[in-house]
Amino acid sequence: MDSLIQTIAVYALPVLFGITLHEAAHGYVARMFGDPTAWQAGRITLNPIKHIDPVGTIIVPLVLLFSTKLLGGGGLLFGWAKPVPVDWSRLRHPKRDMLWVALAGPASNLVMAIVWALSLRLIVEMGVVSDPGDFWMRMAIAGVQVNLILMALNLVPLPPLDGGRVVFSLLPSRLAWQYSRIEPYGLIILIVLMFTGALWVIVRPLLAFGQLIVNSFL
Repeated sequence: MDSLIQTIAVYALPVLFGITLHEAAHGYVARMFGDPTAWQAGRITLNPIKHIDPVGTIIVPLVLLFSTKLLGGGGLLFGWAKPVPVDWSRLRHPKRDMLWVALAGPASNLVMAIVWALSLRLIVEMGVVSDPGDFWMRMAIAGVQVNLILMALNLVPLPPLDGGRVVFSLLPSRLAWQYSRIEPYGLIILIVLMFTGALWVIVRPLLAFGQLIVNSFL
């Protein structure tokens, strides 16, 4: 039980900061391109309470973490935040601007991963801690991992994930609308990819790309 509580404590801040900045970034960039929906809903904020989904952000991750720890695993973390509202039709150039709104979330996670990496480097260079098992060092490492995973998962080219929005924006209009028709089945497809292991094949190069960038700051 102590180990589980320690794991929750280590990951709590990185997860909250990761999802908060991710969702706020979507809303902020959407407002820049003409859609004030998220701003009007009070979602362009660093207050994590505004972005927490009770089931996806709290219950599901805790149940998964507890069950995997109980079974002797390393602890599985998976969940989601409350999507920030974006009215694509209110963007000045909806199809083109969708690209930047979608990329804003994963980009914010990459920036957060870099910030956590710099924090880790600062902790080590200042000699604040020397034990790799130290709480703050573990939290910094978790911050890098969590944000790289959030970045990579959201870049999977499957609507309604951010990667799906990016693909929609880049495809010719006719193909884009045909592609968007799979969105109602996106979650089911994602779960199938996850349980078959195919999701890892897609995510691995995205993680490697993010890790390459983060390593340059370590």
